[in-house]
Amino acid sequence: METDWNMTTPKRILSGVQPSGKLHLGNYFGAIRQHIALQNEAECFYFIADYHALTTLEEATRRRLDREKIKPSDRADTLRENTHDVALDYLALGLDPNKAAFFRQSDVPEVAELAWIFSTVTNMGLLERAVSYKEKVEKGIDASVGLFFYPILMAADILIYRSHLVPVGKDQVQHVEMTRDMAEKFNRAFGEIFPIPDYRLDRESKVPGIDGQKMSKSYNNTIDLFAEGKPLQKTVMSIVTDSTPVEAPKDPESCNVFALYSLFAAEEEKAALAARYRAGGMGYGEAKKMLLEKINTYFAPARERRKHLAAHPEEVEAVLLRGAQRARAEARQTMSLVRQAVGMKSASVG
Repeated sequence: METDWNMTTPKRILSGVQPSGKLHLGNYFGAIRQHIALQNEAECFYFIADYHALTTLEEATRRRLDREKIKPSDRADTLRENTHDVALDYLALGLDPNKAAFFRQSDVPEVAELAWIFSTVTNMGLLERAVSYKEKVEKGIDASVGLFFYPILMAADILIYRSHLVPVGKDQVQHVEMTRDMAEKFNRAFGEIFPIPDYRLDRESKVPGIDGQKMSKSYNNTIDLFAEGKPLQKTVMSIVTDSTPVEAPKDPESCNVFALYSLFAAEEEKAALAARYRAGGMGYGEAKKMLLEKINTYFAPARERRKHLAAHPEEVEAVLLRGAQRARAEARQTMSLVRQAVGMKSASVG
């Protein structure tokens, strides 16, 4: 069930981001920008999903190091660095810790306890239908118990803060529906503890990668959010285009460069560039330079904030710990209710 955002203002919003590598333009226009905006509309809890990241840590480590032999310390370093990078990115891009609780998932260990309790009211068949798990199995990839358990931990993430709305991409809708199922089963078995959360689809923007496919770390076709200088220039200038000669008219609607430029440009700027495409006489190289300028201008303030934060890691850590204190206070209250409901001694709240 998707909430109509124009008609219903929820009390509490929950979303998480997995620290699986450098964030890119697809992440920003697909989710992060909306997360930043939502902090002004409702009470928001945003967490860095480091528990979840353990299910893909091997892949993330290989991507980061670009080599086959991985040491145990490499995996730990990858998780720490990726988690820190996500915190830097979100804070630099405008997340306000005075408005939204921002924290590491693992700093609220009560979520793991709630996940176990949910596992006792969740049927195996429900988890076996999870698309992310089925796809791994069908491809012959070893699927860990953690991947199989993923929807239960996600349900605990959402419900431990008694969230009302979860912004998600299409690939996560099923997990929210599974969360609703678990909440309803628990409430029927032990009494009304949890609200039944709704989802809201992230407002999707068409963000092609440099090869024209959907921008994704899996395709190695991304433009990193905080790339700059020659590395950014090299990436932008490598965007795939067709072989239409400079003097010939071009179709802006089928051009990856134009699609990316459109994410940053005002309507009149888009119209002007589209007209130049159709008139001919402009090469794709010039369009790429215009895109590069847009990216640099748009992210310049965030780059400066990120550099400051990177130089002062104690400020970032203070934000995450303050967010965790707020989140954990809510989680403890929920677990006190849950423990009483199932017949366990209630842990003290404080």
